[in-house]
Amino acid sequence: MKKIIVLALVALGAFAIYRKIQADRAELDLWTEATAAGEN
Repeated sequence: MKKIIVLALVALGAFAIYRKIQADRAELDLWTEATAAGEN
């Protein structure tokens, strides 16, 4: 039973890290687009 709980916690942690990376990447894309538009 403990193994299932630990596995679930690891999966939740991995999912949270994945979502954080996706959010950071999206923010970087927006920043890049905004600064590139100003150069033209």
